[in-house]
Amino acid sequence: MPTLEKPKKRDMLKIDDIHVYRGRTYVLQGVSLEVGRREIVALIGANGAGKTTLLRTISGLLRPKKGKILFQPDSQSQEIDISGASPEQIVQLGISHCPEGRGIFSRLSVLENLMIGAYLRKNRNEILDDYNSICRVFPILKEREDQAAGSLSGGEQEMLAIGRALMSRPELLILDEPSLGLGPIVVESLFQVLSEINSRGVTILLVEQNAIMALDLAHRAYVLETGRVVLYGTSGELAGNEDVQKAYLGGIV
Repeated sequence: MPTLEKPKKRDMLKIDDIHVYRGRTYVLQGVSLEVGRREIVALIGANGAGKTTLLRTISGLLRPKKGKILFQPDSQSQEIDISGASPEQIVQLGISHCPEGRGIFSRLSVLENLMIGAYLRKNRNEILDDYNSICRVFPILKEREDQAAGSLSGGEQEMLAIGRALMSRPELLILDEPSLGLGPIVVESLFQVLSEINSRGVTILLVEQNAIMALDLAHRAYVLETGRVVLYGTSGELAGNEDVQKAYLGGIV
């Protein structure tokens, strides 16, 4: 009996040799990477390596000078080149970006912030279902739905920012430094929630300075240095790499 080949797992996102300038600064110098469907992929690297620039380019906030960004949502049979798409078009296709610094609207209530995440959607019943689902993941948001977002703690604001991103019902969730400024206990709880979100079918691309936590959470990872990918592999492979240990893991496995 002939052996049947397993179908190749489709990639959700492909970055193909992108080059990005910010002003006259040459930030991304031929970056290529792939994010598989329902995967968690981490980007690690020092400050200034180009990680945030890469996320902003995927989201349409910056335009590549060269190269392609290909995205294939579940509803599409072919990849879509989103290199020149607007941020609004990219959200509509199924990519949501939770930025560094959270970017919440501090004077608006928790509920109002969450509903901003659903501003492109029309089906009120689905919006309500997603709101209730997010409140099950982050119960504190339900408890404080009428409270001004600016009065929340740092960890609660991060939960709100992630919840707002999820309100667009993304297939790909992009997170930029979710642990920034948070205590170890809050970070551990937050990363457990990210694992749960992924288990529900959401693909995650994560930029994270806490490389130990990032590699523990992610399936695969890429290391960026001065605008280039210098290493990539499974999280286990990178965690066991001597150079990665010295540079990002404090010399420990």
